[in-house]
Amino acid sequence: MPRRFLPALLLAGAALLALLPAANAPAAPAAPAVAPAGLAADDPEPGFPSADDVDRARAEADAKAADATAVEARLAAARDELDKAGQAAEQAVEAYNGALVRLGRAQDASRAAAERSTAAEAAHAEAADRAAGLIAEIYRQGASPQLSAINALLGARGTASLSSQAAAVGTAGAQTRQILDDATGTAKAAARAAEEARAAEDAARTAAGTVRAAKEQAQQRVADQQNRVAEIGRRREALLAELATARNTTVELERQRQEALDAIAARAAEEAARRAQAEAEAAAAQAARQHHAAPQREGAAWSAGGSAAALAFARSVVGLPYIWGGEGPQGYDCSGLTMMAWRRGGKQLTHFAADQYAESTPVSYAQLQPGDLVFWTKTGRAADIYHVAIYLGDDQMIEAPRPGTAIKQASLWIMGRPDFYARP
Repeated sequence: MPRRFLPALLLAGAALLALLPAANAPAAPAAPAVAPAGLAADDPEPGFPSADDVDRARAEADAKAADATAVEARLAAARDELDKAGQAAEQAVEAYNGALVRLGRAQDASRAAAERSTAAEAAHAEAADRAAGLIAEIYRQGASPQLSAINALLGARGTASLSSQAAAVGTAGAQTRQILDDATGTAKAAARAAEEARAAEDAARTAAGTVRAAKEQAQQRVADQQNRVAEIGRRREALLAELATARNTTVELERQRQEALDAIAARAAEEAARRAQAEAEAAAAQAARQHHAAPQREGAAWSAGGSAAALAFARSVVGLPYIWGGEGPQGYDCSGLTMMAWRRGGKQLTHFAADQYAESTPVSYAQLQPGDLVFWTKTGRAADIYHVAIYLGDDQMIEAPRPGTAIKQASLWIMGRPDFYARP
């Protein structure tokens, strides 16, 4: 067997010896690389990105830019969702405030009607006692003017005598009839007052039910809105992280960039609201000229002292939280803030934005003075006002925006053009 493999071993050894000089010889210089198409002859040394690498990177950057655009669109949608949720919550809060006002008025009416009923019942009882006492006195004395007149009437002879005696009875019995009439009248008044009291109590109970329903609805809306705020906040952070990855930056840089974009959009919206206000005033002035309308009447007299006190209070609570139905001191809602501010200014306002407008004198934007109130509504109807703020001047206001936020100074146009202006 070994002899059979010997020729093969000799041949393998010879081949190995032939390779040894080539392995020990100096390395031959490498042939120059052929430049890829489109690159200059002095391109970077091998190891740097090739043209294919650059093309691929550019394509990836374009794809990430498209992703970034999509992310920004999602952020814009999230902001819109947050604004709508906040407005819905505030509308629910003001509906609750209105229901509380109606309940208070119904309870006041019920108490007043009950007092009238009690007084009428007392008057009825007193009149009945007086009438009964007078009748008892007549029968006890037996010769009272009333009883004598009756006896004379019964014994009268002839028409003339009968007539004179009847007149005497009528005169003598006037006091008794008056007492009895009073008793009857007060009884009817007592019955009407009692019915009014019952109706007022029914209205109070209905209003109480409305309050409870509005309260539960508002609480649920506020809770839902706060949950949405938290969810959108988490979504926003995730989207900012995606943006940072897409642009090879940091989350903080993307947050700053997005805040700058938000500020630009807010300024554009505010400018649009200003233009809308100016156009509306110009249209109103043109219509007045065409119809020879009387000059616009001035608003209520402006009180510098009252306004200063109201604004000082409003400034003092900036930074406190929005509290649903809040009247302080820990926090306020929108109408609670303006109510308490103007209480310091010497005016009593109801804790309900729509009523505050009704309790004030309407003014135009051109007539606005510091301390005046500005109002917003979804329908353009004063009865549907859902937000109120206090005007500072220079197109600035102080407001309690919505649940989950703090009282702040802001642009008058931050929510778009106000629908109504008024002076307490």
